[in-house]
Amino acid sequence: MFNSDNHQSRSLVTREAILSTALSLFRQRGLDNTTMRDIAQQAGVALGSAYYYYESKQAILQAYYDQVQQLHHARVVEALSNKDLSFEDRLKAAFHSKLDILHNDRKILGALFRYAGEPSHPLSPLGPATRQHREQSMATFRLALANENLQDDIRAVLPSLLWAAHMGILLYFIYDDSPGQTRVRKLVDGALSLLTSMLFLVRTPLFMPFCGRFASLLHDAGLAPDGSAESPIVNEELS
Repeated sequence: MFNSDNHQSRSLVTREAILSTALSLFRQRGLDNTTMRDIAQQAGVALGSAYYYYESKQAILQAYYDQVQQLHHARVVEALSNKDLSFEDRLKAAFHSKLDILHNDRKILGALFRYAGEPSHPLSPLGPATRQHREQSMATFRLALANENLQDDIRAVLPSLLWAAHMGILLYFIYDDSPGQTRVRKLVDGALSLLTSMLFLVRTPLFMPFCGRFASLLHDAGLAPDGSAESPIVNEELS
């Protein structure tokens, strides 16, 4: 008798094998030098089966986005289970865990970043097709803000700013040829130390009016969530 559970299990194993094989080839050869036929042969499946599970390399990379985001979220949740971490250390955990996940993927990232200037491209990190991934990423960065005494306006826009900052960090990460990408790691630590010092200052009554004006400026530009605008870049309202 046909067992649907076994069939689903085999399908999941096949899908995961194709994805794992594809990413391994992308890391070794690069995206452009890897074909769907190469992936199918290396994974030990028929070419038609590869196309059944992933209709293109773009579909594989969309699955890669999902995989990275899910893993990042899980690692941040695990790191933040340590309630003794300072605010700065919570932010560092969010940034460094992403770099840990991507430490072997600079070649893949380099291929993906070339689509950043094409908002309509399905793989553009700034386009509408990847909106859900941006929302998920901002929600992960928001975890590091939990229980921190922040002005409401700053709390609302900070996840968007952290996401944008981490995109800049990833771009530098691609070009950082220092051993173990130590330069980008130092940049993260220094920048977050500076950020937490600045956030301490803006909590004072003197700076609060400026915080509200800054938040309004970002809202008006469509660069922060306000519940109404539909920016294709970072304007997401997260639950």
